[in-house]
Amino acid sequence: MITKLFDAMVAYYSGDARRIAHFVKVHGYARAIGLMEGLDEQTQFILEASALVHDIGIKVCEEKYQSTRGDLQEKEGPAIASKLLLDLGFTVPVVQRITYLVGHHHTYTDIIGADYRILVESDFLVNLHEDEADEKTIRTVYERIFKTESGKRLCREIFAL
Repeated sequence: MITKLFDAMVAYYSGDARRIAHFVKVHGYARAIGLMEGLDEQTQFILEASALVHDIGIKVCEEKYQSTRGDLQEKEGPAIASKLLLDLGFTVPVVQRITYLVGHHHTYTDIIGADYRILVESDFLVNLHEDEADEKTIRTVYERIFKTESGKRLCREIFAL
């Protein structure tokens, strides 16, 4: 199912190498952190699927609002993700959790669940690099966002903290 979703997301972003590279990197970090943290099979599956579709609302936001703001992605993304996931045969309970994560992945308060926590950490690992964040920003994010031991270790090693 993850491979089918990966293929569907590449097709969804066809011609947009930057967006494809982003979700591939977020998925890679999410997969690795989830495995290092010992997630159960179902949570790992939800995490990986969420990582692939987390920014699915960005295209609609650019067209509709001429913006990629996180709150707009959280508003528009869940419905698009839900349709895609259901079309691919994902179960309703799994789709509900994934769309919750898509609809909250830019909300950094009340993070409940390892899948949510790791998705946020993985997205930050990629965004800090892609945005060429300075050391002060990286340290602030590290202190405020990173909670898993694996995510913290990766952040320290990637950014030489």
